[in-house]
Amino acid sequence: MKLAVLKETFLGERRVAIVPASVKPLIKAGLELLVESGAGEKAGFADSAYQAEGATLATRNECLQADILVQVRALGCNREAAASELGSMRAGQVLIATCDPLGEAEYLKKAAEAGVDVLALELIPRITRAQSMDVLSSMACVAGYRAALQAAVELPKMFPLMMTAAGTLKPARVFVIGAGVAGLQAIATSRRMGAVVQAYDVRPAVGEQVESLGAKFVKLELEASQSEDKGGYAKAMGEDFYKKQRELMASVIAESDIVITTAAIPGKPSPLLITEEAVMGMPAGGVIIDLATERGGNCALSKPDQRVVKHNITILGPTNLPSEAPYHASQMFSKNVQTLVLHLLDKGSVRFDLSDEITAGTLATHQSVVINPTVRSILGMEPLPKPTADTEPVSTSKNP
Repeated sequence: MKLAVLKETFLGERRVAIVPASVKPLIKAGLELLVESGAGEKAGFADSAYQAEGATLATRNECLQADILVQVRALGCNREAAASELGSMRAGQVLIATCDPLGEAEYLKKAAEAGVDVLALELIPRITRAQSMDVLSSMACVAGYRAALQAAVELPKMFPLMMTAAGTLKPARVFVIGAGVAGLQAIATSRRMGAVVQAYDVRPAVGEQVESLGAKFVKLELEASQSEDKGGYAKAMGEDFYKKQRELMASVIAESDIVITTAAIPGKPSPLLITEEAVMGMPAGGVIIDLATERGGNCALSKPDQRVVKHNITILGPTNLPSEAPYHASQMFSKNVQTLVLHLLDKGSVRFDLSDEITAGTLATHQSVVINPTVRSILGMEPLPKPTADTEPVSTSKNP
């Protein structure tokens, strides 16, 4: 069975889905590895490094004939190229990539119509067994780190407390909103650079994690018992909740040199947490890094991938920070994908065991049907009947 690593076509994407270190484990599992020439160059992985591990360099057309196609961004995560890329695929192929299944579900419907079996990496369940496959957490870790570095570069102050001959320099004050993986990494990185850090999350349970990193957890007088879903993600709350939340956070924002926001809800618009009035209350020269701009943003003034300066505050809205650290981001992404592929393989063939929570949760389309319940709901489709206990796992066939 052939697995092909495709070169990314999304503008500005520098990551690669599989790095050379993942080649031998996949070959050992019975796969033949094809790598599109130049696929890893922007991430720092030369073609020769793949060849040294046993992969075969191939053209894009040759790669598109493989049984399994692996990309960083496809379908809804690469809308401009989605139609042409789907048109180059054939029924029965397996596509493994980030696809924005909850935000751009229509592309999965098109993939199903084309007969392509799609494993959308954003759908990997947040369970202990799947932690080593969790692409979202890996990439959020990189994004949080880069967000703190961007903030440090933009701020017209230095982060740490310094005792100098010219006097004492006070440390920068950082406020992180959202203590998921990205937020926790932003906290840790800001603390390592010497800043005084506060953080807030709608989920009170994460307070201990925040404090373990040396930051202060901000507690707001809000009823948030229903703020977390069973997958560990923050849930959308009502507008009255967000209005009161904005009012209470404004005072914390007003005393912060830097605000990093990471509050995102899968498949939903990002909650508005920072009003223009709150921005006006920040100290002059302050910086806001809004990591939620792809879904509308947490700050009223932020714009996707733009630098906005207003009220003497710099507001950045980066949407693809992992691509700015492509070497290590690709290493992490590759290890996640490698683990998922090995989980699916049985004697060299992909085996879709729908009784397995990881497989069933990640597989969005199968045998020309959108099978993920959440995606079906978004598309207005009726729920599928539950598989019976004696349903046999499905294996893909080799190239004809």
